[in-house]
Amino acid sequence: MALSISAVVLLAIIVFLLIRKSGLKAGHAVVCMLLGFYLASSSIAPTINELTTNVAGMIGDIKF
Repeated sequence: MALSISAVVLLAIIVFLLIRKSGLKAGHAVVCMLLGFYLASSSIAPTINELTTNVAGMIGDIKF
């Protein structure tokens, strides 16, 4: 669960920065959020969840 919360915070920060610096309009951000909500309730949601978990695991396994 901690991974999900931190991913949400990270994505929120990225969207905020895109709105402020790159000219992303608030309407576009709302459409992206709605797409995320609809994807979360679709049949593809478990696949997306597994993909993000695997990517986070790969990033966590990188040794510097």
